[in-house]
Amino acid sequence: MDGKLQRLIYVDDEPDIRAIARFVLEELADYQVDFCSSGAQAIEDAAGFKPDLILLDVMMPGMDGIETLKRLSAIPQLAGVPVVFMTAKAMKHEWDYYRSLGVAGVISKPFDPMELAASIETIWRAHHKLREAV
Repeated sequence: MDGKLQRLIYVDDEPDIRAIARFVLEELADYQVDFCSSGAQAIEDAAGFKPDLILLDVMMPGMDGIETLKRLSAIPQLAGVPVVFMTAKAMKHEWDYYRSLGVAGVISKPFDPMELAASIETIWRAHHKLREAV
């Protein structure tokens, strides 16, 4: 595995969701997190922040999560950084489509705050197992 998960970018346009995630991810799970309110902000911050993983809301005004993913994927410094979609769209065909875009995982919204860090860690470990197997 490529080390311990420490640095995350969390992209969500909803301030209340970011506040809950901030408490859980920074205070309880002790991650270093750059919270972004838009895809544009994530694109601006990502390379300089050097995240281990990116959490990305699918439905955002302006630039949605899918377009943000495409633009982040084009940044050379982010090659290999896993992206996890956060979405209220929980239909199997939607999740299959998201995975076809290359995301490492999908977490349903609303998420259980007390399970968020564990869900992220599970996806992180599975992603690195797949990479090691290749």
